[in-house]
Amino acid sequence: MRYLPIVFACLPLVFATCSRPPARQPISFAFLGGQLDSLFREFPEFSGVVLIADKGKPVYDKAFGYKNFETREHMTTASVFELASISKQFTAMTIMMLKQEGKLSYDDLIEKYLPGLPYPGITIRHLLNHTSGLPDYQDVMDKHWDKTKVANNADNIAYLIQYHPPKLAEPGAKYAYSNTGYMLLASITEKVSGQDFIDFCRARIFKPLNMTHTDIRTQEEKNKLTDMAWGHLYVPEKKRYVRAETFPESNYAIWLGNRKGPGRMSATSDDLLKWDRALYGNHLVNQKTLSDAFMAAHLNDGSSSPYGFGWELAQSARLGRVVRHSGSNPGYKNQIIRYIDADRTIILLCNNADEKMPVILKEIQALVE
Repeated sequence: MRYLPIVFACLPLVFATCSRPPARQPISFAFLGGQLDSLFREFPEFSGVVLIADKGKPVYDKAFGYKNFETREHMTTASVFELASISKQFTAMTIMMLKQEGKLSYDDLIEKYLPGLPYPGITIRHLLNHTSGLPDYQDVMDKHWDKTKVANNADNIAYLIQYHPPKLAEPGAKYAYSNTGYMLLASITEKVSGQDFIDFCRARIFKPLNMTHTDIRTQEEKNKLTDMAWGHLYVPEKKRYVRAETFPESNYAIWLGNRKGPGRMSATSDDLLKWDRALYGNHLVNQKTLSDAFMAAHLNDGSSSPYGFGWELAQSARLGRVVRHSGSNPGYKNQIIRYIDADRTIILLCNNADEKMPVILKEIQALVE
């Protein structure tokens, strides 16, 4: 969730004003399927699920590797993955829903909802587009939290108040990816809605979209799943992949296991495609409200930063506007890429943190584009 830097090289900052490119022909399954099969033969170590869709119709949907390397259980296209920071777009959606209902404003100061935080001048908008300048709550918890216990948002906020690490920048001064911001957004959703964040997501997003395999699960709940794709790390000394949760002290997903907002959602590729489809309609919010999520952030000096509300923003020379996000937890490396003008979607979920992921992803994008 925190270890994959976001690379914005060469992304235009006029994202929202780019014109729509000409309509594209549907992807040829015969061509794409053959090319992707050839690609993954070159990377036999990859473990995960790849789903490519054109206008919502899957044209490539395959599983590779193992959902459990120890038992050698094969991956399936119905396997459930930790989404890590892909969860942020759902957290942003909860805020957009409440904004559309008139229950909050993006320019509200966060102390209106979370009093006591020693960081004045920060708005909800700053949290959404990573321009708050807040310190990393995870660093504070790593230094001071008893890792035999499982922390939640209230614990994280209490430790930020108690230890008061210095801010990284003035609000709105610069883009700095912030898990702290999205943890606070989930807490604001709870405060404004009067519902637990998990209950809100289940009732307002997962259930209406029929995302039947998506949830914010505890470790115990994941243990009960028969098709969980467990995150694995390669251990050179053992010359094999081992379950990431066998390293609890270094695995923040365990001792921060009750956090809400920056991560923790788990889902299948099929459910993520349902999410993708919903964003083309008015199922959760109307398109006017949704457009805010795909607008570049404006900084204090008048410049722009290519991150909206839970989405990185880019531009494809051939296919127009692109919104995307990565997600990384111990053992997991994931991507969702939506070509929103061309209506093409890439969903790539990996449960063995394959170091070749950047190469694989680049090749997939080249084929889809």
